[in-house]
This record gives sequence, structure tokens and C-alpha cells, in this order.
Amino acid sequence: MVAVASRIRLEDRECPLSTTVQHVGEWWTLLILHDAFDGYTRFDQFQDSLGISSSMLTTRLKTLVADGLLERRPYQANPVRHEYVLTELGRSLRPVILALAAWGNSRLAPEERSMILVDGESGEEVEPVVVDAKTGHRLDDSNAYVFTAGPSAGDAMRSRYLTASESPSGN
Repeated sequence: MVAVASRIRLEDRECPLSTTVQHVGEWWTLLILHDAFDGYTRFDQFQDSLGISSSMLTTRLKTLVADGLLERRPYQANPVRHEYVLTELGRSLRPVILALAAWGNSRLAPEERSMILVDGESGEEVEPVVVDAKTGHRLDDSNAYVFTAGPSAGDAMRSRYLTASESPSGN
């Protein structure tokens, strides 16, 4: 993880987006998580689905386990074989994966979509959106919702999110 951490700027080390990208920003990681959400748990299932090399898959699975997104559990004693099961932390990424897939599909005509999200009972296609849990309002209006420094923000983060009334130019 040290190599990944060195790619982010020092002032972004406290940024939740930067730290999240450290965990899930790698190409294979998102695809492995997608397969895990589809019920894949075994090394050979991931490898067959993704066409990934054994060494790369081993590396990515070790990282996902170390990051607490997957749990490695033995499922066979002789020889010992392990499965990789989503943890609660890993399962909490499902809305992110759904939103990414929906964003990708939104750029395609309906007949060009190779995978869609449907209601499990009705079979009707659904469109995931991100909403505020308290109000139910959609968060995709870029003018209505903005980031600001949180309670534990350092100087760089506070400087980044100065409000207009606090900015040196008064704008």
C-alpha cells in the first residue's frame, strides 16, 4: 500500500476521497468486488470470470483482505482451500459499485447496455441515485450540495474549503 499512498498529495491524506481511492481505485479491485457482490467467493471463480493472472489476483485479494473488505475463510481442509467473503465494510461499498455501473449505463442507449440493475421481485429496471438520508433529496445537483472542512480537518483542508465570507478576497 505504500506505493499507492505515495501517489496522493500530502494535503489529501486526510481527504476521504483520496483515502478511499487507495482501497478501491485500482482497476482489478472494483471488478473483484463486483464479482463478490454477484456471489463469487473462490479464487478460481474470480480468475475464470475476470481472466486475471494468478499473481495479480493473489495480490489484489491479499490487499482486499488486509484492507478489511474481504475475509479469507477456509472451506476445504485437505488440501486447504480458502474462499473470500465480503465483510460488512466490503458490503457497504455496494451502493458505490451500483452508482458507478449506473453512471456507465447512463452514457449508453438502452439497447447497448450489457448489464442492468433490476428490482429482484418485479424484474423492472431501476435507476440508482444518491440521496441525502435525512431529506431524501438527490445529491446530484452540483450547486445545492458542497463539501466543507469537517471537525478534524487540518490547515490544508480548512484552507481548501474556506467559505466565501472567509476567503481573503471576500468572494
